[in-house]
Amino acid sequence: MIDQNATLNTPDRVTGATASALATGWTVAATLLAPALRLNLYRRAAIGKEVPIRLAERRGIDATPRPAGRLLWIHAASVGEVVSILPVLQALRHRVIVLLTTGTVTSQALLDQRLPQQSLSADVLHRFAPLDVPSWVARFLSHWRPDAACFVESELWPNQLAACRASGIPLMLVNARMSDRSFRLWQYAPRLARRLLQAFTRIQARGDQDAERLKALGARHIESPGDLKFAASPLPVDQAELDRLGETLAGRPVWLAASTHSGEEALIAEVHRQLALVHGNLLTIIAPRHPDRGPALAASLGASRRAAGQGPPPGAGIWVVDTMGELGLWYRLAPITFVGRSLLAPGGGQNPLEPARLGCAIAVGPHTGNFTDHVALLREAAGLVEVADAPALAQFVSAMLQDPAQRRDLAQHAAASIRRHQDLPAITADAMLSLLPARPSNAASDHPSPPLGPG
Repeated sequence: MIDQNATLNTPDRVTGATASALATGWTVAATLLAPALRLNLYRRAAIGKEVPIRLAERRGIDATPRPAGRLLWIHAASVGEVVSILPVLQALRHRVIVLLTTGTVTSQALLDQRLPQQSLSADVLHRFAPLDVPSWVARFLSHWRPDAACFVESELWPNQLAACRASGIPLMLVNARMSDRSFRLWQYAPRLARRLLQAFTRIQARGDQDAERLKALGARHIESPGDLKFAASPLPVDQAELDRLGETLAGRPVWLAASTHSGEEALIAEVHRQLALVHGNLLTIIAPRHPDRGPALAASLGASRRAAGQGPPPGAGIWVVDTMGELGLWYRLAPITFVGRSLLAPGGGQNPLEPARLGCAIAVGPHTGNFTDHVALLREAAGLVEVADAPALAQFVSAMLQDPAQRRDLAQHAAASIRRHQDLPAITADAMLSLLPARPSNAASDHPSPPLGPG
């Protein structure tokens, strides 16, 4: 079954076809596949990857009235993009109504938590993005009538972009990224890449390398103010729970393996066994990137599990914290952090800036290609240690436990390295607002919403 929830940024090798033919082919294919995509939405809902009562939004159907005035549509595909855009939403507060679309259940759960916390509920309306079926996109645009649209990082859906251009909606690509792999693959379809990228009125690249790659593929009007992930707010925390667990763990050696992926936890368990021989009463906290793996992990490691209502083991042991939205709690409780998805190939890493903002001494494995700039920033500031394997990780954690002064120095260097990027959200918000018309849209009368049809 076709799963159209994946970002279109890695096309298959194509030669000898024009951009027009490729775009037309995609439009025809998406239209023909609409019945299968609709069935796939029900399948995804059955396994928890869609919200059943909101499936209609994925087909552009919505009974919620469009608010009056200027409306800025921002699309942030998943959790990483949402986290990077949250400070921008703060900078836009009281200046424009934001329609924020996402494509994953986890991003919706994050927004349910963060928007009220940051007093953004009145300014930001969340909806799930329509899949890239022409009629579904048309229905979405006809209903919401955005005055401008901004796509975060690498969302290049041909039908969405074409429909926005046909409707005269200015487009911006925000925090644009172009990985090594994506760049190589797009070079096999240069005309399609140029066609998609030139749809954007403005492009803000996350770094100079991304800007050069986008320019090489035909993008215009490119700026490179910096990576929004450098300017993200600290992860939130339940202060009462932090106080409670802080008292429980006071004086105990604690370290955290965060955002781990399959295969890494066995290595973390071996590191724990080695360290526990030297550091009595050691608590190793494992926060898997996908919490649904918690029950199997706890069983295989003989660990206690937070989602099952179990607290940390009283003696040396492992605690699997398989809950959503609590990573900020674990970073604050554990001053020593390993950031996962980096020990084993293919890896790619996870965001090391989140623990850097919260005073952690950070280690990562050798496979961090998805966060090259982030790792380089912290490395150059002497705010991060790269470990080659599990024995090297054990040495790092042991050194940090034995030398609090060294641990504090590493954490302070990391935190200082990202402070200089704090003006990026305001710069990005101003760029977004520059796309909007000077006069608010007449949303109440000029553009009646289409009927909620069955398509």
